[in-house]
Amino acid sequence: MQRPRVTLSKAKRVVVKVGTNALTQTTGKLHRPHMQRLATELLAVAKTRELIVVSSGAIAFGVERLGLASRPRDIVGKQACAAVGQSRLMRAWEEALEPKVVAQVLLTHSDVQDRRRYLNARHALTRLLADGVIPIINENDTVAVDELKFGDNDTLGGLVAGLVEADALIILSDVDGLYDADPRGDPKARRFSSVAKVTPAILALAGDSGSAVGTGGMATKVRAAAKANELGIRCVIAAGHQPGTLTRVLAGEDVGTVFEPSADRRTARNAWIAHALKPKGRLGVDAGAKGALVDKKKSLLPSGIRSVDGNFAAGDAVDLCDEAGRVFARGLAAYGADELRKLAGKKSAQIEATLGWKGLDEAVHRDDLAVLE
Repeated sequence: MQRPRVTLSKAKRVVVKVGTNALTQTTGKLHRPHMQRLATELLAVAKTRELIVVSSGAIAFGVERLGLASRPRDIVGKQACAAVGQSRLMRAWEEALEPKVVAQVLLTHSDVQDRRRYLNARHALTRLLADGVIPIINENDTVAVDELKFGDNDTLGGLVAGLVEADALIILSDVDGLYDADPRGDPKARRFSSVAKVTPAILALAGDSGSAVGTGGMATKVRAAAKANELGIRCVIAAGHQPGTLTRVLAGEDVGTVFEPSADRRTARNAWIAHALKPKGRLGVDAGAKGALVDKKKSLLPSGIRSVDGNFAAGDAVDLCDEAGRVFARGLAAYGADELRKLAGKKSAQIEATLGWKGLDEAVHRDDLAVLE
């Protein structure tokens, strides 16, 4: 069943990602009048819609409280700042969003990597929304290490939008949308009012710029938009520092850049495989196998495997690569790495003779596969 296409003005469940710059105005220190103005807009949204806020800022607040000259570069330093700053960030939101009740939700990638924990998070957030609470979500930077990190809150915002099956994802940035050139250096740069589909050319325009106080550049925002679009969720990237932006976006005005939802959406489980899982290995496949997977929507058989990289177990996520080494799909391996090295290039009928036992005929079943191209 296809997800109905919901216009921004009719969106009932909205995820708003607030970046560090939107709270600090690029100074690295909390700008309280600006945060209060933004909170006023958020409260107006929450009167008629279900609202989730994905908020950055814990590390920046920790830097301010500890009196540091700049954001630490080492992981432990960032974790310490996050530990100090997270409580201050939540207190600021609680005060700013009064009288609404807010809830702190801290996530790491392991919370969405496991399917059961992923669904538990969905159920908890759905209950909070039903109770009229505004969840304030952030990455748990105090304990997260590279293998547990989302990388940035733009990615987290996109995953949360899919997790709660939101109608809209609004990313408040330090720029007012996607341009055909860098507006900070080119006065003739033109803003895209809307993007029908995120293509490699669109990603190239996004570049990879960030800021001194935040972690995400425009490229991470566009990728988050693309992931939301695949689930039928409309996404907007707009300027968080301009008064009235959020109100105008949800009124359907020409503000920021709107990324339109895909006509053919992924299922929730397919999106979980494609975007929530981190691969533990890589399978190289031949051209025939790639064609069967992409064009004919078939499963991956052992006979199509040409190489096996990594150390993974049955049920772990693996990337599938073509003969040029490009990742084109992700799936759950039916066998571990050692077993697939023995099975590579063999027919399914040879599995039992090769291993001494047999599970599935497939190396990756179609139901456990998400094409990324």
